[in-house]
Amino acid sequence: MQRGHPMLKAYLDKSTLRNNVFKLLFLLPIVITLIVFFSEDNDEYSQVGSASYAGENANPQCVAGKLDGESGIVNGESTLEGIKYNIRTPLNYDATIAHPLLLVFSPAGSNRAKTEKTTALTLKATTAGFIVAYADHPDLSPTSTIELGTIPGLIAKQWCVDKERIFLTGHSDGGTAAMALAFMSGTKHIPKAIAPSAAGIDYQDLRDHKCPAPIPVMVMHSVNDRLFPKYGQQSSGWWAACNQCEPIPEKIANGCMAYSGCAKGVKTWYCEGDKPHAQWPGINDTLLDFLISVGR
Repeated sequence: MQRGHPMLKAYLDKSTLRNNVFKLLFLLPIVITLIVFFSEDNDEYSQVGSASYAGENANPQCVAGKLDGESGIVNGESTLEGIKYNIRTPLNYDATIAHPLLLVFSPAGSNRAKTEKTTALTLKATTAGFIVAYADHPDLSPTSTIELGTIPGLIAKQWCVDKERIFLTGHSDGGTAAMALAFMSGTKHIPKAIAPSAAGIDYQDLRDHKCPAPIPVMVMHSVNDRLFPKYGQQSSGWWAACNQCEPIPEKIANGCMAYSGCAKGVKTWYCEGDKPHAQWPGINDTLLDFLISVGR
């Protein structure tokens, strides 16, 4: 049998290689899109619990049939500027009872699905009667922070939310956003309480800002945070001064430091952990107990 011409064989090999490269370049964006899609709205860590509504009749009510938000797991909601967020309600969500809302902001390099996984708040929070929302991380700026602050109002248009029990938390940049929304002039009316974690705001950032009205604050920060060292101590001190508390906190049973004598009796806590900056503190029981107690 006559062998193929060497030059022709080389040409065909190159042609095949080019075709494979073109196919790869064509398919790569599709594969990346699918990976991003499934990673952003992965329900593996989205187990919701059933809430007990005993004693909730005294809470503000919503008109039956007026709000169309679905119960359980809802993905891919968006602000006007395109910041995506996911919603988690109790499994037995009652659309006539106003729920506390816990909004969780993502750190840089993360998104709403990853934040739900790393914080692991969904099951316990929904079982405790919260609607929980997880927001993507935008490039943080005053404008994007204000945009994050529109999320509670958007959720309240579809789900029965108690606007007097809106709570903000988040980690790193997410904690920064939660804290900033509580003192920025156009948004400070939104949260009932905040619980920022590993926020990148220190006393130098805060000293020129005007104090908001007294508000419950639970600052979570690690002694081993190398990115924002001692920022939590500094920011909790600023909030304690704003809340007109006694200047020296005392350790309480859950391990946090609590300031006493605060105006209107608002709780002002500093909870120090020992994990590296990138890790969520993992004191979810303490966090939820704090929010429930100040939301009564």
